Amino acid sequence: MNDVTRSAAASRVLHRSLRQRYPTAVRGEGAYLIDSAGKRYLDASSGAAVSCLGHGHPAVLAAMHEQLDALEYAHTSFFTTEAAEALADDLIAHAPGVTSHVYFVSGGSEGVEAALKMARQYFVERGEPNRRHFIARWQSYHGNTLGALSVGGNAWRREMFAPILAPSNHISPAYAYRGQLTGETLEAYGRRMADELEAKIVELGADKVIAFVAETVVGATMGAVAPPPGYFKRIREICDRHGILLILDEVMCGMGRCGTLHAVEAEGIAPDLMVLAKGLGGGYAPIGAVLTSARVMEAFARGSGAFMHGHTYMGHPLACAAALAVQRTMREHNLLDNVRTQGALLRGLLQQKLGDHPHVGDIRGRGLFCGIELVADRASKAPFDPSLQLHSRIKAEAMQCGLIVYPMGGTIDGHRGDHVLLAPPFIVDEKQIAELVDKLVVALDAALSTVASNTA
Repeated sequence: MNDVTRSAAASRVLHRSLRQRYPTAVRGEGAYLIDSAGKRYLDASSGAAVSCLGHGHPAVLAAMHEQLDALEYAHTSFFTTEAAEALADDLIAHAPGVTSHVYFVSGGSEGVEAALKMARQYFVERGEPNRRHFIARWQSYHGNTLGALSVGGNAWRREMFAPILAPSNHISPAYAYRGQLTGETLEAYGRRMADELEAKIVELGADKVIAFVAETVVGATMGAVAPPPGYFKRIREICDRHGILLILDEVMCGMGRCGTLHAVEAEGIAPDLMVLAKGLGGGYAPIGAVLTSARVMEAFARGSGAFMHGHTYMGHPLACAAALAVQRTMREHNLLDNVRTQGALLRGLLQQKLGDHPHVGDIRGRGLFCGIELVADRASKAPFDPSLQLHSRIKAEAMQCGLIVYPMGGTIDGHRGDHVLLAPPFIVDEKQIAELVDKLVVALDAALSTVASNTA
């Protein structure tokens, strides 16, 4: 075995696949990753929409060095730290609605778990212990821990563990490409989908429902699917009328990815709890957070005075220092402007190069968060046979081209459908956007040619 590509048999790491061979990443430079053979890959998905500042940003590295020189760790049952307090103040200052506190964790799944527990405890503190139901959407993804997986609606991720998942309740996704009726406006479609929440609340009993959980813009499971106009305003109205909480998962779509710091800013509402991760720390350290409304915290303060939850590494000083540096760097360099500018360029080039492609059904997204849905037939929107694993072929062909993208299968219902998710770093420039699209076109055509040869 050479040191360029490790086979599964040679590696002692339990990788995501026991059969796949992985190149060894040794260095990162801005929007690129470099493997041990010197091959450069344009990181067009920021890993999993994580590396928002790219790799090796000097301002973030300097902040991390400074924190390590001062303090590497202090357990939160004994101390707070300047790093955690400063990051919390920064997040609250830029949060939507009346947000009063931040709960730090090590990633998105932990964040969703914490939000679910926080929502349940909120009602217990208020003297409503009978509330036990969460409602979410099919084709959502909220994390891989058992609680997050239970509330999530990603069918293939749930399937293996279904017998040990907590009971859950789901409504339809707001997925206009496949759900909007002929002659129906986007606004009418959005209201129809939102009204499914009301029907589910009535079915379960409003006094037994804790919260509705949703991704503001759906990420990996469907590929950058934004809500129809007015959808979340209607959702907020329904939650308020029935006295339930709204939990928004912005782990993937938030922290600038959609062109505003929080994706919900475009919806004109604020959630009661919001989960952040990925772009919060930009991949420089593992960190996530739950932003909590004053309404929720007031119930805790009047009641037990504590949140019955905790993790060893919550509020880790190094992670907090890294995340604060990421957020400050975004503002100092006006990177949200670049997200909007380069995002518009990306969607324009995708439309120019792939808009008439016979196997591209939909190009969608916001900011630097774009999805391309592949179809066997454009007219009928029929998907490719899932056994062909088109999304896996696209990923492999893109890697051959020196391009990292985030394809996924099961777009439609957890089993059928293929899409490609694009989420390049916020520092990306026009030349790199052009490189991304050119390489993606080559990778798509190469993958589709292998599908054609297998079905001939």
